Amino acid sequence: MQKVLLSLPDRLAERMKAVIPPGQRSKVLADLLETEVKRREEDLYQCALGVEKDQALGEEMKDWDVTAGDGIDDETW
Repeated sequence: MQKVLLSLPDRLAERMKAVIPPGQRSKVLADLLETEVKRREEDLYQCALGVEKDQALGEEMKDWDVTAGDGIDDETW
């Protein structure tokens, strides 16, 4: 478990304190964040699927494959 410091607008913090008991605030916020993170991950996944299905982009990427063996060594920084 990690502790996280975040800033909330004053009015929102006041409303939260008024309706969510002190011992439940972390769980409520964690549940809300979990829902939002899952939604965003799903959005990104759907976007990635769209890119994979984009035939025009796939054809263009094939054109760039010739640069993979360009003779330039990868540098380690």
